[in-house]
Amino acid sequence: MKTHYQILVIGGGTAGIMTASSLLRKNSSLEIGIVEPSESHWYQPAWTLVGAGTYNYEKTKRPMASVIPKRATWIRDRVVSINPEDNSVITEANGSLTYGYLVVAPGLKLDPTLVEGLTEAMDTEVVCSNYTNPNHTWEVLKKFKGGTALFIQPPKPYKCGGAPQKIMYLADDHFRKSGVRDKAKIIFATSSDIIFSVKEIAETLMKVVDRKKINVKFSHELKKVDSKKKIAWFEVSLNSVDHNPVILPKLEEKGLVGIRYDMLHVVPPNTTPDFIKNSLLVDETKWVDVDPYSLQHTRYPNIFSLGDVSNLPTSKTGAAIRKQAPVVVNNILSLIAVGKLSSKKYNGYSSCPFVTGYGKMVLAEFDYSKKFTPDPKLKLMLIGDSSKEHWRLWILKKYILPYLYWNKMLKGAEV
Repeated sequence: MKTHYQILVIGGGTAGIMTASSLLRKNSSLEIGIVEPSESHWYQPAWTLVGAGTYNYEKTKRPMASVIPKRATWIRDRVVSINPEDNSVITEANGSLTYGYLVVAPGLKLDPTLVEGLTEAMDTEVVCSNYTNPNHTWEVLKKFKGGTALFIQPPKPYKCGGAPQKIMYLADDHFRKSGVRDKAKIIFATSSDIIFSVKEIAETLMKVVDRKKINVKFSHELKKVDSKKKIAWFEVSLNSVDHNPVILPKLEEKGLVGIRYDMLHVVPPNTTPDFIKNSLLVDETKWVDVDPYSLQHTRYPNIFSLGDVSNLPTSKTGAAIRKQAPVVVNNILSLIAVGKLSSKKYNGYSSCPFVTGYGKMVLAEFDYSKKFTPDPKLKLMLIGDSSKEHWRLWILKKYILPYLYWNKMLKGAEV
């Protein structure tokens, strides 16, 4: 097997495949290797819908071999370490691979061990997470017969800024359909002091929580889960606001505030994989340190990073990668051709499709400044204001985006 590649890509997720496909689309003579151990490629944006019983889990999975670009080499292996000083990557089975350019896009790692008791609680009878097993989430929702349904949003960074809320809005709809909503208290405990960072979207979401009578507890950060007693323990800041308050037993312990639950949806802490964490590529927060506009590494000019593992100050979503990949592609091609970066810049664009119920969605599109920047193409779908709930946005989420993902994005087309 070859041990040197003109361009080596770490990761066969959205970022890695889209970048490799687009590079080869623009220059089919490039020698590209993709290091990825997984046999399957997942369309994770649909996992929210899977968790609410309205999308087939198996349809979110395809064989990795089917998405690897035909002219790229799939190195079915795990990265052990990255040595940017000598342009090499050490893999588990194939040893050392060298590169001219490196694209770092392995995605992130879910680490429940960072919250006390969460490992033991995960995927138990009443604790679920769309981040790990959306099928189990649906089973938990179906079995819920009343009591306290607790949904938790951790501090950033984590994948998909809207995911912790979306499943809650769908759960509310399901509870109403199944006749248990009047026996339920739905609580959203978020570490943030706002519902969302984009003003227009936040206004809509506050109307949604009011309509659904959801209790929002701001500035609540999960610190511990006692799965035997079914209590989640939070560190609560002094300026915490309780919106749509409900009556709950008062539980306090060692400076923490407890909430007893009958079902719990959690987001395990999101971190970088160990080979990234222990590399020379990271900043002080252990995310890959890149220029926010060029996506070039701040210290190693032949290394680029995009997607969830980078330290870009925007939401970690597939929609963000859709705008990041063309910047990486243009910059690498320009470096190969003329030895300098292209003029293409990334402006921090990201998007959070907020499903607010079965058949309803709000689309948050924004840039580094958190300015609401809706795609003009939405007007072709007769959507005048995507900051408001719309059934056509639900169609976009459930049918159009998966089609574009498998047939356009992963094939390197700019959409």
